[in-house]
Amino acid sequence: MTETTGGVELDEEMSGVIKKFMFVNRKAPYGTIYALEGLEVVLISAAFDQDVSLVFLDDGIYQLVKGQHTKAIDVKNFSPTYRALEGYDIEKLYVEKESLEARNLTVDNLIVPVEVLTSAEMAALMTEQDVVISF
Repeated sequence: MTETTGGVELDEEMSGVIKKFMFVNRKAPYGTIYALEGLEVVLISAAFDQDVSLVFLDDGIYQLVKGQHTKAIDVKNFSPTYRALEGYDIEKLYVEKESLEARNLTVDNLIVPVEVLTSAEMAALMTEQDVVISF
């Protein structure tokens, strides 16, 4: 047993395995804990040198909208954290085209650069992942 692995013996070959983690954000940024908790899990995953990508669909797109003001609802605005993702080597951010259009938004409305994919392209990308977690 080792302290660094929490008591689990790891095969030397398995200790360096990198998995593809996709985090799917579907909820609006405020009103629930899903968006903030999801962002924290993303940052933790990246700290363990995994291949991390983020997807924003449905109301999850609102997490990336510029100019969020949260003082009136007495909640901390965490949207600037998305600009720091690149520093954690998280550069794969995807937005569903149909979700953007349904909310009358464009990439110009978003706080960070994203790749826009159709729902079919998004589904194909999801099948390439080792782990998909939805918030």
